[in-house]
Amino acid sequence: MYTHRCQRIANRLVSLSQPHVRPIVRGKAGTPVEFGAKISVSLVDGVSFVDRISWDAYNESLDLVQQIDAFRRRFGHDPASVHVDKIYRTHANRRYCTSRGIRLSGPPLGRPRTIIEANAEQVQHDKQQAYDDAIARIAIEGKFGQGKRRFGLGRLMAKLALTSETMIEISFLVMNLEHLLSRGVFSWRSSWCWAWRSTWNGLLVAQRNTMHADFRDRSVCGVESRGARMVLVAA
Repeated sequence: MYTHRCQRIANRLVSLSQPHVRPIVRGKAGTPVEFGAKISVSLVDGVSFVDRISWDAYNESLDLVQQIDAFRRRFGHDPASVHVDKIYRTHANRRYCTSRGIRLSGPPLGRPRTIIEANAEQVQHDKQQAYDDAIARIAIEGKFGQGKRRFGLGRLMAKLALTSETMIEISFLVMNLEHLLSRGVFSWRSSWCWAWRSTWNGLLVAQRNTMHADFRDRSVCGVESRGARMVLVAA
């Protein structure tokens, strides 16, 4: 820096034990600069897919097209909608999603529309849709928090880049397995409860019908015996 009269060095070392780690400026309060891997993750029905792992800072909005293509390869069709952060809502991504018939979450570009009687219902529908999209996008933010709190994403102790990337992949694999297991157990419990409730209701209905039939038979027998007594007395 002194020789070249500059104030920064490209690809400088920030860790002797982990030379692959790069500083990533995030601008967050308290931690404006973070060190570690930057990953792009897509979430489909609670299952996470790690689409990219990089140790250098990059613009994640460039990954949207590749993530949609990966979704098409996995499931055979395009997603109906994509719920993304504000940084993904670029003109290029909007044009691509429009050309593929994919709804991209977020408000439309341009100034907000003036609410009049003719478009009041549509404006209210758009606001509700934007709110629902924001609620749906909370799940992917929660995955990162879950991974840092419970699955070690916030504290990778590996020294090599490949080992760290393996640990990241394994963390998301375990999260997916836990999600599928919990969903399977919940589905099994729901099916068991439904079957138990149906069986119990069937037993109650059968017992009720039996009681009604027994009561009806007893009533008929009583009428016939009284008739027989009356016949005998008359004779």
